[in-house]
Amino acid sequence: MEQSTGFLLILAYFVAVFLITRMIGRKSSTKLDYLLANRTIPGWMAAFSIAATWVWAPSMFVASEKAFTSGWVGVFWFVVPNVLTLIIFAYFATWMRKRYPDGWTFSDYIRSKYSNRTHNLYLIESFGLQILSLAVQLLAGATIMWKITGLPFLLTTVLLAIIPLIYTFAKGLRASIITDYWQMLWIVIVLLLGLPFMFINGGGLETLIEGLSGKAGDISGMFSGKGLAVTLAFGIPTTIGLLSGTFGDQMFWQRVFAIKQNQVKKAFLWSAVIFACVPVSLAVFGFFAAGKGLDIQDTQLVNVGAVIAFAPNWFLYLFMVMILSGLISTVDSIICAVSSVTGHDLYNRIRKLDLISEVEFAKWSMVLVTILAILIANIPGLKILHLFLIYGTLRASVMLPTAFAIKGIRMSERGLFYGLLTSMVIGLPIFAIGNFSANTVLIVTGSLFTILASGIISITVKDETGKV
Repeated sequence: MEQSTGFLLILAYFVAVFLITRMIGRKSSTKLDYLLANRTIPGWMAAFSIAATWVWAPSMFVASEKAFTSGWVGVFWFVVPNVLTLIIFAYFATWMRKRYPDGWTFSDYIRSKYSNRTHNLYLIESFGLQILSLAVQLLAGATIMWKITGLPFLLTTVLLAIIPLIYTFAKGLRASIITDYWQMLWIVIVLLLGLPFMFINGGGLETLIEGLSGKAGDISGMFSGKGLAVTLAFGIPTTIGLLSGTFGDQMFWQRVFAIKQNQVKKAFLWSAVIFACVPVSLAVFGFFAAGKGLDIQDTQLVNVGAVIAFAPNWFLYLFMVMILSGLISTVDSIICAVSSVTGHDLYNRIRKLDLISEVEFAKWSMVLVTILAILIANIPGLKILHLFLIYGTLRASVMLPTAFAIKGIRMSERGLFYGLLTSMVIGLPIFAIGNFSANTVLIVTGSLFTILASGIISITVKDETGKV
């Protein structure tokens, strides 16, 4: 595929989302409308938006890659925690909305209930997560476009960032949710269209079954042989990162506070069903690639390799637009999440911003974070999987304290602060060192320490008065 074709696809995509956002009408001018769509988002639309938001870059690439390299065991440890996370969070989201019906962010709830310094740590986690996760979307999108079309990597990261920034900058969360809805519909349609090509041209059920054990054919059991190695090095850290994913991510808390209050649980439960279609379908692509023994050097692009091998040439264009939909739907959600934290939390903390409104402050923070993410995405040698695991562990540092706060489990301010600090300062570096040195013991230790330390310390350490 030529560079000009790739550029035209991106341009056509921009025109399409621009026309969709035109349906919204006027620009959002009030804080409530811009950040939370006046809390009027219906559950059915929110379900598609949540699913599209959860279809971040790793789910579109890692599912196929793990099917190809690690067989059904790798797919299990990716798909099941992903779906389970949305189901579990549906109940916590409902409890939180009842507890804090007029909330803006979860981090602000922590500030109001505990202190500014605990709020600071939640802000560090939130901004670190949003910047890194935005970078991984741009990295993944630019990688596939460069591999297929030869479009310059830097230019592609800029284009993939600017497209969602333009419409979210103008119309806020409502633009993100409406475009998410149509993007998720497109993703499901393309995948359902692509599966028959895998079966017809990939060798049918026999090839699929053969691919279940991975390309090398040596993945049999989950807790034996190479399957055990996959479970320890990938399964446990991924499960921890995913189960904590929604708890520590403002993308989802923003939707919790924007959905009609009595439809929060329904929206998240349906989003789990809608989302499951994506990694399961893409895993099938990977199984066929493994069963056929395709020679794919860059395993991050197994899904593209399967499409090229088994589907008609015209389907590759649809598949690329599908990838763009998945990437951009998450990018616009991340940008909006940044706006809600800066437009409410930071604005209220600084309190010396008389020359700029809350909405304007939120808008320009979106621009700044987008620039930072573009710079990170262009660091030479950076891998999608590494970023995914690292920011997943960062989210894990706040999971248990967040769940405890929602359920009303008593935590001291001192315990919460030092628990979060311990997980971030000690747990995350252990995990990062283990990940980059391929040390399974350090990977597992870092993951477990990060999620457990903050929770245990927050409920056991007393404050200065002796109270927990």
